[in-house]
Amino acid sequence: MLIEHYDLKVFTPPCDPGAERFSAFAELTVDISEVLPYLNATLRGAVYHRAANALTWKKGGHNVAFHPYQIATSNVEDYDAAVKEIDGLIKSINRTWERRAEITPDYETHQRPPLLTVYKLLPQTNCKQCGEPTCYSFAIKLVASQKKLVACSPLSEPQYTEKLTALQAIVIDAPAIG
Repeated sequence: MLIEHYDLKVFTPPCDPGAERFSAFAELTVDISEVLPYLNATLRGAVYHRAANALTWKKGGHNVAFHPYQIATSNVEDYDAAVKEIDGLIKSINRTWERRAEITPDYETHQRPPLLTVYKLLPQTNCKQCGEPTCYSFAIKLVASQKKLVACSPLSEPQYTEKLTALQAIVIDAPAIG
C-alpha cells in the first residue's frame, strides 16, 4: 500500500462564497510521484505534466489534480461527497500501485487538440451526415469527445485520406466533456 495515511481538508472555495460546491485536499505523508505515469496509463483522459510532476483528470464533472504530496478535487456537491471522492481516489492510487507490474507506465502528455486545428482538417462540406449542422459544430463535439471520427462519412473518401490520418493522430479517446 502506497498511501496509508493522509490529512483531509474539505471547504467551500473562498472565491465563491455561499456556493453549494466543495473542494477537498488530501495532504499526503508519502510522495506519489512514481505512481503518476501508471495513473496516466490507466485513467482515461488524464493529462500528465511530467515537468511539473503532476497529473490532472476530470471525473464526473470534478477537476482532480495529483501532486507529489497532495490530491485535490473540486466542484463536489457536498461535504460527504468530497470525503467519499478523496477516499475513492486514494483507493485507486493504492490499487494502481499494487498492480504496477502489470501496467506499462505512460510518460507522455495527452491533451485534447485545439478546436481550430481539428476544424481545418475536416472536409468543410457541412453535409450534416454526422448529425451536426456544420463541420464546425462537429469539430466542437469531436474535441469534447462527444462524437467519433467515424461519424464523418466524407473522411472515408480517398481525397481526405491525409486529413483523416492527421485527425487520427491528434484526436484522443477521452471521457466526454459536458
